[in-house]
Amino acid sequence: MTFARRTFLVAAVYGFLALLPQYLLETPVGAGMPGGGLLARPEHFYGFVGVALAWQVLFVLIARDPVRLRMAMLPAILEKLAFGVPALALFAAGRVDALVAIAGVVDLLFAAAFLVAYRRTPGTP
Repeated sequence: MTFARRTFLVAAVYGFLALLPQYLLETPVGAGMPGGGLLARPEHFYGFVGVALAWQVLFVLIARDPVRLRMAMLPAILEKLAFGVPALALFAAGRVDALVAIAGVVDLLFAAAFLVAYRRTPGTP
C-alpha cells in the first residue's frame, strides 16, 4: 500500500471516529454558551459536522485511487489547514481550550502528510 493510500485512509478513519459522535454533542458543546445550553446557530454546528464528514468520504476515495485523484489532494490540504490554523490561533488568543488546539495540531499534521502524499504520487499518465 502506498504512502498516499495509507495516509488518506488513516485520515478518513480518524475523521469518522472524531466527527460522528459530535451529532450527539450539541447540548454539551452549547452548555457554556448564553441561552441555557443551546447553540445560538445549531445549523452552523451541524453544517460543520456534515461537511467535514463529506470530506472523509473523499479521503476514502483518494485512498482507493490516489493517482487518479491526485489533484483532489490539494483541496484536502486546504481542508486540514482551514481548521488547524484557526484552532491554534484561537487557542493562542485564549478563546478555545487545549483539546481544540490538539485537534488543530492533528489536522496540521495531516495537512503535512497530505502534501507529502501529493508530492510522492505520480500524476496521471
